[in-house]
Amino acid sequence: MTEDLLSLFLADLRLRRMATGTIEGNSLRVRAFLSWCAKSSVEPLQATRKDFLAYLQVLQERGHKSSTLRKDFSALSSFYELMEEQGNSSSARDIVAIRKKYLRTYKPDAEERQIISIDQAAEMVAGTIDTRDRAILLLLLKTGIRRGELASLDVSDVSLEGLSITLKPTAKRSNRSVFFDEEAADALRRWLKARARRAGNDPALFLAETGRRLSGRSLNNVVVRAAARVGLHTKGAPLEERFGPHCCRHWLVTHLLRAGMSREYVKWIRGDAMRESIDLYYHIDPEDVKRSYLSFVPRLGV
Repeated sequence: MTEDLLSLFLADLRLRRMATGTIEGNSLRVRAFLSWCAKSSVEPLQATRKDFLAYLQVLQERGHKSSTLRKDFSALSSFYELMEEQGNSSSARDIVAIRKKYLRTYKPDAEERQIISIDQAAEMVAGTIDTRDRAILLLLLKTGIRRGELASLDVSDVSLEGLSITLKPTAKRSNRSVFFDEEAADALRRWLKARARRAGNDPALFLAETGRRLSGRSLNNVVVRAAARVGLHTKGAPLEERFGPHCCRHWLVTHLLRAGMSREYVKWIRGDAMRESIDLYYHIDPEDVKRSYLSFVPRLGV
């Protein structure tokens, strides 16, 4: 029964065109829960709030961090929503209630991500010799995409001629197109040439030494190493003294706005949902965004 439920869940994720990493992660998390159910004599499709809280306690005792717990229960939420759609379970609401009460996060007002200068970003990239790692840094800085979005990219998602990328669909993003400039394009060309010498059958844009898709954790390490090399990251320090992939997103938004780019265009690049009523009538032309982006994107001179 466990394998049947997992197969149904995987088929649904693939049909929704989720990123490969998201599919694999959700599958592992749901499989772990189903295994726990089997050991605890819990019928998965009849699991109750009490069962989910017991599982949450087990994960906490195993040392799962808050961010990991949120991912665990996000996967379970997707799984039980599907089971409810299929008419097999009514447990989805219990998952929603537990996530809302026990897994919400609040960022301290005093703790903000580090925003580095354009010169500091240039120093970080210039100090990165590896062709792949330099392309990773420049894409994160120039597009503002999330680590997971970058990890899920395939070579076919990138248009060097159009200076654009088509991202995989995710729940967090309303717009799947982003742009990059010639500095990033040059780094990508160099990487693609090097990549051709190590590529197997994996379509991933960024590969590990094994020839397989580079993981999100490895991408994080690329950025952290580059930042630490020039004194921009201190392990274990407060958030404002660390620099990871998400800081690249903050960096791009900050410097685009400082340069004078329209807030609506910046929101479009970020993939933010247009929430105001007037937004329903305001249709943004991607080519206008691209022209504006190329005018305002920071140049690093690397």
